[in-house]
Amino acid sequence: MPTTLSKLGGSLALVVFAGCSTVSPLPDSAAPSADSGSGEAGPADAAVEAAPDAKGGVTLAAMPAGYTQATYLSTAPERSFPSGATQVLESAKDYLAIIDTDVGSIVLDLYETDTPVTVNSFVFLALHHFYEQVAFHRVIADFMAQTGDPNTVAGKTSSWGKGGPGYAFKLEVTPSLNFDAPGVLGMARSSSPDSNGSQFFITFDAYASLSQNYTVWGKVTTGLDVLAKITLGEPPTTPTRMTEVRIGAKVK
Repeated sequence: MPTTLSKLGGSLALVVFAGCSTVSPLPDSAAPSADSGSGEAGPADAAVEAAPDAKGGVTLAAMPAGYTQATYLSTAPERSFPSGATQVLESAKDYLAIIDTDVGSIVLDLYETDTPVTVNSFVFLALHHFYEQVAFHRVIADFMAQTGDPNTVAGKTSSWGKGGPGYAFKLEVTPSLNFDAPGVLGMARSSSPDSNGSQFFITFDAYASLSQNYTVWGKVTTGLDVLAKITLGEPPTTPTRMTEVRIGAKVK
């Protein structure tokens, strides 16, 4: 049975819910200490140019130099894949993602070498417009912002946090990748380590208790200031939403 995090009287308390994908802090004494490894090299130093959003005046990031935007695999959002994700990553390429939201863009370096199953799933879903209009449904100050549930597009708030892509896959961890800084990208799951799906979270600060218990599969390279603009709440009354997820690739 999965757990979730609530704040009671300024302290952290664990509350149990059934049937939801979530991320919960574990007791620090039970978690491995954070490793200083930064993962594989990526677009952290690439210049990111600003491009105005024609729809709402929000400034969005352009594709970093050297990266080509991947072609979408569908023309409209698809959100159910009972047969699972097909292989879309190419072994000789380095990947990034740009998450455009209604408060700005977040550029992510994806760890396709260390966590190939997780990154392939995310890229597969993104290329089917899966994440468009999906909300950040669980956002906790000084902890993390969680998103990726398709139920948040049109479902009742009581269903938020319980949705997925129609398939699940296993935990992928490596000793060099930990929740040791703001902007770390992790997979949300239930109490089962084999329940990763479409939901993920981005940390606001280091959180060593999560290390080696949740898959780390990328990091924010541009847009930490945008994280601070994501509306807080469990769920927020008017949540921040992803408007588009763009995938970039270049030859390694």
